[in-house]
Amino acid sequence: MMLLSQMTAQQVASLSWTVVPHPLIGAPFPSPIIADPTFLGPGSTPEGDWRMWAHSLIGLHALRSDDGIAWRRSGTVARNALRGYILATQSSPRYRLCYEKTRLFVPLGLPWRSRIESRGSDDLIHWQAPVTLLEPSLAWHVNGRSRSVSNPCLVELPDGRWRLYYSAGLTALPDCGFSEPTYIGVAESVGVDGPFQALPEPVLGPADGPASLSAGAIKVLRVADGWVGFQNAITWDGEHSGSEIWVLGSADGLRWQVLSEAPAIAPTGCGWMATHVYALDVRDTPVGPRMYFNARDGYHWSRGRERIGLATPAWGSAA
Repeated sequence: MMLLSQMTAQQVASLSWTVVPHPLIGAPFPSPIIADPTFLGPGSTPEGDWRMWAHSLIGLHALRSDDGIAWRRSGTVARNALRGYILATQSSPRYRLCYEKTRLFVPLGLPWRSRIESRGSDDLIHWQAPVTLLEPSLAWHVNGRSRSVSNPCLVELPDGRWRLYYSAGLTALPDCGFSEPTYIGVAESVGVDGPFQALPEPVLGPADGPASLSAGAIKVLRVADGWVGFQNAITWDGEHSGSEIWVLGSADGLRWQVLSEAPAIAPTGCGWMATHVYALDVRDTPVGPRMYFNARDGYHWSRGRERIGLATPAWGSAA
């Protein structure tokens, strides 16, 4: 069993991923979705169990598991928060939970306004007051009256500085009745809690690689020869939108190229993964690499439901 961090970006892109056929986590009532999972394996948590954070329309929820398969809810960390990312560090507080903070999700039709916040914890139970990592500040962060930055992913650079990958802007999905992020950008800081300075131009946008409609989001890992990114690229075929998970590679983490001719995970056309495979988190764990992601079973928001599933490399452990 190899770890993703020991592989080259091309080796990661060449992996085949096996999806557990049934979703692991459904949405809490009355929300129609549970989405954007981020997780820690048992080698990275205080009690040696599995931890996950994912959002519904209510907010950002915490979950726990003994095996990473059967999950139980353990509270809500933040209201009006979504698209989280958990980071374990060597300093105190040991953990940072980053997320997009917005106002109430409803009523529909209000301009979307959001920022990226982070909360620290040493035990994953008690959380410090939030600090703001990034506010919308550039022209491509704005779409009409909406101003948004979202989908944080924090990585430490070899020189000790910190890089924040994030999504920005919004593009409407006509068949779904909601929007997805248009661009992926980068902000950098000397400290994990900021302040972060956004680079002036996005690193990925519409028509870059497979993202024919909008860039969606990316999770970035350091590998043997640079960086690998798992992007849920948003597409449009002239009639319907879609989202697939693609693997990208980069020597410096700023200039990216698609490394495979097919997505790592794609919609199946039926069942709980019928129309969109969305945001993900992927990490090395003591039982091998795991990827948790959410998928959608229908197009329009009033009919489609989103659930969380699991994929593992075909040569690794599977549920």
